Amino acid sequence: MKIITADTVNKALSFPKLINGLQKAFTENITVPPRLHFDIENPGASRETTLLMMPAWQAGDVAGIKLVTVAPDNHQHQLPSIQGTYLLFDVKTGSLKATMDAPTLTAKRTAAASALASKFLSRENSETLLIVGTGTLSSQLIQAHASVRQIKTVYVWGRSLAKAELICQQVKHLNIKCEAIENLQEYVAKADIISCATLSTEPLVFGEWLKAGQHLDMVGAYRPDMREMDDECLIRAKIFVDNMESALRETGDLAIPIANQVISAQDIKADLFSLCSGKTLFERKLEDITIFKSVGHALEDLVAAKIVADFSNNEE
Repeated sequence: MKIITADTVNKALSFPKLINGLQKAFTENITVPPRLHFDIENPGASRETTLLMMPAWQAGDVAGIKLVTVAPDNHQHQLPSIQGTYLLFDVKTGSLKATMDAPTLTAKRTAAASALASKFLSRENSETLLIVGTGTLSSQLIQAHASVRQIKTVYVWGRSLAKAELICQQVKHLNIKCEAIENLQEYVAKADIISCATLSTEPLVFGEWLKAGQHLDMVGAYRPDMREMDDECLIRAKIFVDNMESALRETGDLAIPIANQVISAQDIKADLFSLCSGKTLFERKLEDITIFKSVGHALEDLVAAKIVADFSNNEE
């Protein structure tokens, strides 16, 4: 059994390879039971600590489960909000093949899923990317989106300008103009693609700010009481998700407006399974506004873990 570090996970998961792997996997027969989601009381903290268990397997090949905790106040302890591990098993023998760093795996596969959706949904000539949020995922999202679109300019907004500047430093190797900004509303209007990855409980992006032709990549708001976009965004846009079942119940970005009858489940055009299989063919009009709402899917973790394990074996 191998213990695979975050550094090796990073090296193994190039975005072109991971994005292609995900696109193929969304057409295959991979079993993904509903993930287990537990909110654990955490006295003294602003919010509960969440425990997530996400299993998936492919018959005759491999099985995996991700065990992750999310503690939103961890910035006060100089710790990441997401921590955990991924366990990869050999289905034939039942033996544990490897354990690997789950936060790094999660950041890579989440960003790759966003880029995969962008291939189907954003304008091909998209050049300007706005990142909302300054967490671990932000720099990964920049790299992933830049691997599928000719991104020339990136703007980064966060509650701390210093943290936004740090994100720009982390992507200097891409040779893309990157600027930390303070006025979110002003720069929403300048972006072709807007990617949000925050733990906000109140909308940060508003539909009245949007312009024709934009693509919104909404990655945060992983709980039913969280939101990154307001109702007007949903009313103005064509909505897509990574997987239909989880998206409808796990994120406040959709669950709240559906409960309030602002939109209905039928307003969601398709998920990645349908887009990747060709069951849904989306022909974008120039004026369309599109939204991709991601909540994560264990299929993505399994695909990424297999790539990492193969990379680690070949390194020996």
